[in-house]
Amino acid sequence: MTFAPGRLLLHRDTHHGRIAFVHPTRVISDDDRGLLVWLARDSVVAIERTLDDRGPRDMPFPDWVAAGKRLRTTSWRGPGVLRFFPAGADHSVWFFRDGEGDFTRYYVNLEEGAVRWDDGDVIGIDVIDQDLDIVATLDRRWEWKDEDEFAERLAFPEHYWVPDEAAVWAEGRKVIKLIEAGEFPFDGTWTDFRPDPSWPVPAELPPGWDRPVVSRW
Repeated sequence: MTFAPGRLLLHRDTHHGRIAFVHPTRVISDDDRGLLVWLARDSVVAIERTLDDRGPRDMPFPDWVAAGKRLRTTSWRGPGVLRFFPAGADHSVWFFRDGEGDFTRYYVNLEEGAVRWDDGDVIGIDVIDQDLDIVATLDRRWEWKDEDEFAERLAFPEHYWVPDEAAVWAEGRKVIKLIEAGEFPFDGTWTDFRPDPSWPVPAELPPGWDRPVVSRW
C-alpha cells in the first residue's frame, strides 16, 4: 500500500485498540525509504483526555488506566513537524523546528511500527507509541527521554501496551548507532524542508477519522 504525495493522512496513536491521538498530516513522499508526512501548525487534532480534561502525564499511570476517557478536539499549537516513518522500523523520526521554521533537533519516537489503512476517501497509519524516546542534534549528540515514564508503566503489564521492554531498548540502541554515525536520516536530509504555503491547514477531521483501529494480527 503506497500513499500518493499530497494526500491527507491521519497519523493515529493507539493503545489496546483505543485511539490516543489523531493528527491530520500531508503526505510528502512514500518510497522504499519510508513514509514522510507534514503536520502543520494550528491543524485540528484529537487527543484522549479524562472526563475532567486531564492527560496521562497529569496523574499516576494506574489512575489514568482507571479513569473515564474521551477524545476531544483541539489544535496543534507548536511549530509544524516533519515526521518520517522508516520502512520496516519500530520508530519514527520527528524533525522539530522553531517558530521561524528552522530545524532544531531530531526526536526519535520508539513505537510499534505503523500499520497502514486506506478507506478510499481517508487514509491513515496506526502506531503504538512505546513512550521511550531519543532526542538528538545535528552534531550527533543524543540523550534518552522519558525513561521514568517508561519504567513506571512497565510495572503494570496487565494495563500497559508494551509487551517487550528489551525490544524497545534494542530498537533505541540501533537508532543511536545511526545518529552517532551521521547516517540517514540523521545526515541533514530534510532539515531544510519548507512546506508549500498553498497547502490548507486542516480545520476539521474528515469523516472516518475514528474508524476502528487496525488489528496487528
